[in-house]
Amino acid sequence: MNPFAILEKHYDPFGEAHRILVIHSVLVARKAREIAANLLEKRPGVQVDMDFLTEAALLHDIGIKQCHAPEIGCFGTEPYIRHGILGRKIVEAEGYPRHALVCARHTGTGITRAEVRQQGLPLPEDDYLPVTIEEKLICAADKFYGKNPEKLWRERKTKGVEKSIGKHGVAALERWKVLRDELAMD
Repeated sequence: MNPFAILEKHYDPFGEAHRILVIHSVLVARKAREIAANLLEKRPGVQVDMDFLTEAALLHDIGIKQCHAPEIGCFGTEPYIRHGILGRKIVEAEGYPRHALVCARHTGTGITRAEVRQQGLPLPEDDYLPVTIEEKLICAADKFYGKNPEKLWRERKTKGVEKSIGKHGVAALERWKVLRDELAMD
């Protein structure tokens, strides 16, 4: 599988959205591999499929093009919160169902069925929580990099990540702390 070829199939390779997406995704893949290496050093019994981790990290945000986010070159009509499930459909259609689940499960620190219902989120009522170790690594790594064109290369510090997550409520912050501990991110 060639994640870059899949991205180019769905994005104008000379467009702003492609540029932002590729830079963001490469940085997230690198961070996910860094967190994984640290985890494997601290907990040698853990199994991580590093090739899958890299591929899925490169594809995790492929659904943004269908969202209305003009500040990052995306001129679709969908709310941004839907980029994960939209990406899942794209990646499933490409024939990669395991990679597609990463798209659906990486948003925030995951989203529960109850949160979808309680907050009236424009998502099918379901759980969108990272399950596998690779999904958790990508979910965590994604929080260190944004897509603001002015700050693409800037890695957030852990305190900044936690402050940002805290804006989404106590449950999201608690999920982050559990994720941070599970991935040995001290």
